[in-house]
Amino acid sequence: FFFFSGGRGKDGAPIITFPEFAGFSEIPDDDFLNVVTYLTSIPSLEAASIGFIIIIDRRRDKWSAVKASLTRIAGAFPGNLQLVFVLRPSRFIQRAIADIGIKLYRDDFKMKVPIIMLNSVSDLHGYIDKSQLTRELGGTLEYGHSQWIHHRTAIENFAMTVKTTAQMLQSFGTDLAETELPNDVQCTEELLSSHTEHHSKLKDELKLAVKQGATLLTCIREPVTRSANSKLSPDELENVATVERLLAQLDETEKAFDQFWTKHHLKLEQCLQLRHFEHDFREVKLTLDNLMETQAGFTDIGDSVTRVENLLKEQKHLEEKGQEPLEKAQSLALHGEQLIQNNHYAVDSIRPKCVELRRICDDFTNETKKKYDILGKSLELHKQLDKASQWCEAGIYLLASQAVDKCQSQEGAETALVEIEKFLVTAKEHQLSNPKEFYNQFDMILTPEIKANAQRIVQKLEDVQEMFDKRQVSLKKLAAKQTRPVQPVAPHPESSPKRASPKITRPAAVEYLGPFCGAPRRGPAAQNGNHALVHELIEKCISKSQGHIINELIETERVYVEELQSIIEGYASEMDNPNLVHLIPSALQNKKEILFGNLPEIYYFHNRIFLKEIENCIENPELLARCFLKRKEDLQIYEKYCQNKPRSEALWRQCGDSIFFQECQRKLDHKLSLDAYLLKPVQRITKYQLLLKEMLKCSKNSEGTAELEEALATVLDIIKSVNDSMHQIAITGYEGDVSELGKLLMQGSFNVWTDHKKGHNKVKDLARFKPMQRHLFLYTKMLLFCKKREENTDGHEKTASYSFKNSLKMSTVGITENVKGDNKKFEIWYNGREEVYIIQASSVELKNTWISEIRKVLTGQLEACR
Repeated sequence: FFFFSGGRGKDGAPIITFPEFAGFSEIPDDDFLNVVTYLTSIPSLEAASIGFIIIIDRRRDKWSAVKASLTRIAGAFPGNLQLVFVLRPSRFIQRAIADIGIKLYRDDFKMKVPIIMLNSVSDLHGYIDKSQLTRELGGTLEYGHSQWIHHRTAIENFAMTVKTTAQMLQSFGTDLAETELPNDVQCTEELLSSHTEHHSKLKDELKLAVKQGATLLTCIREPVTRSANSKLSPDELENVATVERLLAQLDETEKAFDQFWTKHHLKLEQCLQLRHFEHDFREVKLTLDNLMETQAGFTDIGDSVTRVENLLKEQKHLEEKGQEPLEKAQSLALHGEQLIQNNHYAVDSIRPKCVELRRICDDFTNETKKKYDILGKSLELHKQLDKASQWCEAGIYLLASQAVDKCQSQEGAETALVEIEKFLVTAKEHQLSNPKEFYNQFDMILTPEIKANAQRIVQKLEDVQEMFDKRQVSLKKLAAKQTRPVQPVAPHPESSPKRASPKITRPAAVEYLGPFCGAPRRGPAAQNGNHALVHELIEKCISKSQGHIINELIETERVYVEELQSIIEGYASEMDNPNLVHLIPSALQNKKEILFGNLPEIYYFHNRIFLKEIENCIENPELLARCFLKRKEDLQIYEKYCQNKPRSEALWRQCGDSIFFQECQRKLDHKLSLDAYLLKPVQRITKYQLLLKEMLKCSKNSEGTAELEEALATVLDIIKSVNDSMHQIAITGYEGDVSELGKLLMQGSFNVWTDHKKGHNKVKDLARFKPMQRHLFLYTKMLLFCKKREENTDGHEKTASYSFKNSLKMSTVGITENVKGDNKKFEIWYNGREEVYIIQASSVELKNTWISEIRKVLTGQLEACR
């Protein structure tokens, strides 16, 4: 009932034809409106703006059909109308009725549409060229309705395809823009693969759409392609323009998308590069950190030539072991620099890691060189000490081997003097004649132990030199006497020339016992008469060693008591001085007990009790061990002091620069500030163990050794208790009272794997394979699992705290010593293996210590139950 042939009026106005259609009046209004609206939207805006020409063919119809057509067009045509041509009914009666009707209704129709009534198609040709009219209207324009329907359907489908494709690209682009970059390699690879695959599918859709448009364009242009004389109608030309416009739109969309995808793909690839770099960085840094940790733990500089040589071999092995990770680190840093040069988006993340890798490499190299230098110095030092010690032993042997009876004659005395003078000439070999110069030369490696050993050997040299001096004086007197020969007398009644060995055999080396020395190693003397000299030397050395230690202990104890007194009188008491109250900062008001802790209690104990008791040991060194054993409970006061130390340090950092403390320090004429003196009790309790160890060296295999070992164990137990309590007070998040858990037996950090039977499978798998860093506290009643956290406090060193995570009652746990052949792992199970904890220690020794302690607890509980 209505078609758009593609013809145009003389001014280019699109022509719409209403052909003969008997059922026109029966068409629903909605269908009519839809068709008219659609057809009037097909021409270009330029053509539509000129106005449409409508040809209504009603030559074989009635006036009522004409009237109905005009009424519908006038009431519902959505476009701009230029002219309406009506081919009136050809039958005489209907034409007469049409003439009358048009006269009656012309004004009504003209108000809405301009109408020209035509009697025949020849009249129509006067208005419109035949080339723009179809054959039924006497024209030559070729129009196939089915072909027109096919083209329009194809164009509409293509337009929808272009729109859908553009929407898909836009949606995908939005998804890409909003995608958060993953934090690990696997997820980044999966995302890159997913996006690339989606991009490929969309590109295939684009290619298909472009192919569809090109095929449609070929179909529309087919008449021109088939015949050179053919021309496309304006309608077909507009179809061509529409398809070309859609293709251009598709091309622009594809270019914009390709540009965006290129950037996004580059970012994803750079992200993957970054994640690989970060993953490699974490692995390399972990290896380097372990290497640095091993190197940092390499603090021993040796106490003998053999030990130092072994340490040098270990250092060489560590250096060789570190070459591969160092090369990896350097290579990774170079790779990071290349990423930066390639304009990687995460430059700010990559550059610090490159710097960190190179810094660690440099630190390891420098530290290795430093270790070699120190060990080289240590080797040189111990070689000199060994030479000096050997010289002393040779000297003692020389003195012991000189027969007393032979030295009584002038000739024998002179011979002995010559031997001594020849031997003294060799003193230059040990190069310890100037202790001050020696200490300056090796100052960088003189630890307290090495210094004590050096002092012992220096003292040994002095004692041997003193023996030689005395022997020389005696021999010179004998050599100068011109009187009759003196009958030689044996030093002991039981000694007689008859019992002397026919040959003088060199005795085994006698180790000189100077300060801080070990037990003597005695060899058989050449003659029985020399036993007295050897025993005299040994007893003298032991007595001197113990005397040095007792003297050092008493002198340092007196200084310690004086320092405590100066702190209490010069600082604590001054806080109550009315003249200085205005200088005390407000944050320090009423907090004297926090700052000083139980320092007055410590001072009272040492001043009134402990100092006097150890002063009584100066004549009886064997009583020293009993002092420590007797005062084992009293020394527990240091635990309370150390527990308060973090609060004291925090308060000092807040108020330490106040005028009040400066004034007190000025009055006391102290070179150091108060915080240095508040550290003295912590240093003192550790000093006792060193002194007791030195006493043990001098008393080994002698009377009182067992008591000294027990005293040393007591002090070490106190130090351990203090250390454990310092960790215990840092526990946070535990709702109960830790004091109710019994004695704290052990504490330390471990890798822990967990397995819960009731948990979700995925959770159990994760828990089983992923270790957790946990700090364990073993009490007699409970085992606590905590997570160690380190936080900077006001720009100072890191302080550790332990966040409570879990607890196990010791009454319901069991233990398995070895797990899967790993001798560093053990297993604790709870409630009949409902929960299993696999625990990995840092060493086999640590694991065995914990297992032993846990078994003691479990055995004690079993005995209590019995």
